[in-house]
Amino acid sequence: MRIGCVTDSLAHLPFDELLDTLSELDVAGIELNTGNWSSAPHCDLSGLLGDAAARKELLRRVDARGLELFALNANGNQLHPTDGERQSACLHDTVRLAGALGVETVVCMSGLPAGAPGDLMPNWVVSSWPPETQTILRYQWEEVALPYWADLVEFANREGVERIAVELHGNQLVFNAPTLLRLRAEVGPTVGANLDPSHMMWMGGDPLQAIDLLGEATYHVHAKDTYINAAQVGTRTLLENGSLSELAARSWWYITLGYGHGERWWRDFCYRLRMAGYDGWLSIEHEDMNLSRLEGLRMSVDLLRNVAPTEVSDFEVQDI
Repeated sequence: MRIGCVTDSLAHLPFDELLDTLSELDVAGIELNTGNWSSAPHCDLSGLLGDAAARKELLRRVDARGLELFALNANGNQLHPTDGERQSACLHDTVRLAGALGVETVVCMSGLPAGAPGDLMPNWVVSSWPPETQTILRYQWEEVALPYWADLVEFANREGVERIAVELHGNQLVFNAPTLLRLRAEVGPTVGANLDPSHMMWMGGDPLQAIDLLGEATYHVHAKDTYINAAQVGTRTLLENGSLSELAARSWWYITLGYGHGERWWRDFCYRLRMAGYDGWLSIEHEDMNLSRLEGLRMSVDLLRNVAPTEVSDFEVQDI
C-alpha cells in the first residue's frame, strides 16, 4: 500500500508548496480535487481540459517531486434536483481530464435525488417507515440514479476511465456496502467503492466488516478518522446535525488519524484490506478542525507508515 493525500487537505497552500510539503513528508502521491464540493484551489479544470501543454506541465510538476497523480476527485451531488446539471458537468469534465492525463481512478459520490418529481431538495431516506419511504427509494433508484449511472459508466469507458470509486457517504443514495454493491450490480464493474471508514464510524457501521463484504469492489481508500463523543451520543444519538464549529456539543466529528481510533485499529484496517486483495492507495483526507492542517497531516502520515504493509508477501509453506 502507498500513502497519498487529498489535495484539499492543504488547500491553503499554493500548489508547488503543497507538492514540496508532501515530498518532504515522504507522501507518495496526490488525489487532486477538481470541483463541486471543493473550490479546487489547485485545479483549473476547464483550462487543463483545453490545453495539452498545461496538462503536461501539471504532470511534470508532480513528477519532479517524486510524486504520482493517482486520482481525481469531483465529490458533489450530481443528482441534485436543482443544481445537479452543474455538478454533473463538473464530474463529466473530471472524467474527461482523467482520461487525458492517464489517471486511472475518479472519485465521486453516488448523488442523492429529490424524493419525487418536482421536489426542490434532495431526500435521504434512513428508515423503512412510514411506507412512503419505499416509494421515495423506488423513484430515486429506478427513475433517477440507475439511468444516470448507466450513462456515466458508458461515458467514462469511452473516455478511457475504467474505475469510478464511489464514496460511501451519508446524505447520498450510496452510503453503505450493500447500496454500493447494488449500484455495481446494476451498472457493472466500472463502479467500485471509495471506502472512507470515517463515515461508517459515525453511521454506526464496522469498516472492517465492510472490507470483507466489498472484496474486490474496493477501488480506493480515504484515510480519515472519526471521534465518537460518548458524552453526547447517549442523548443526541449518532444522527448529528449540530454545528461543526462546536465540537464538544456534537456526538461525533472528523479527527486526525489515531485520535478517534488508535494505531491498533488502523493496523487491523490495513491488514484486512490486504487480506481482501486491496494493495492500493491510502489517501489521507485531513478534516480535523482542532489541529493545524500540517500537524494533522504529519501525524496521519506517521501513523500510516507504522501500520500499512508496503511489500509483497513472499511467505511460502515449506515442503517437508
